[in-house]
Amino acid sequence: MKIDVLRNVFEHNDRAAAENRERLDTLGVTCINLLGGAGSGKTSVLEAVLPMLTDSLSVAVLEGDLVTTADAERIAALNVPVVQLLTDGGCHLNATIVQHAFDRIPLADLNLLIVENVGNPICPANFDLGEHLRISILSVAEGHDKPAKYPLLFKEAALVLLTKCDLLPHTDFDVAAAQQELRRINPNADVISTDVKTRSGFDRLAEWIRKGCRKPVAR
Repeated sequence: MKIDVLRNVFEHNDRAAAENRERLDTLGVTCINLLGGAGSGKTSVLEAVLPMLTDSLSVAVLEGDLVTTADAERIAALNVPVVQLLTDGGCHLNATIVQHAFDRIPLADLNLLIVENVGNPICPANFDLGEHLRISILSVAEGHDKPAKYPLLFKEAALVLLTKCDLLPHTDFDVAAAQQELRRINPNADVISTDVKTRSGFDRLAEWIRKGCRKPVAR
């Protein structure tokens, strides 16, 4: 019975995800699902890269969280349209929650929609939201063993961001070991190292996102 219930949950989610992707495809909007554990730096990454994108792209953000609006307030301070998606304690977003948010953003005017998922290295990776690209974050503060422990987080990622690289001298994080494990799990994923203190790596990230967008980019 539990297996049947779980199967029904995934089937319902997959139908909603397919509907989301079809709507986004019709409008030519690229959707990115940003995944990572709590404290991995997802919102800080957005704060660094969004100002580099908004001069050439029309962008909106959906912020997933359990109960607070703190992250959405940080994005709103950048003058980027943002909708807070509260899960009321749930450990992940699902496609239906995202679907309900579409009418609260100027979807037809967008080039890019970024969904910052709930901070969790496990559950969010199981649920397709209708995105076109996944970006998964690995903070050096979390340890280089995390790809081996949470492979699903990285298996479907088009890009893996190594974040908080300014902390490398203060950790035992082994970059080579992490990259080797990431290549084993997902040999096709790009990997970019970032540092919000010096803004290192964010030029590469912004260009990677621009190349992934489907509507013509204004120049």
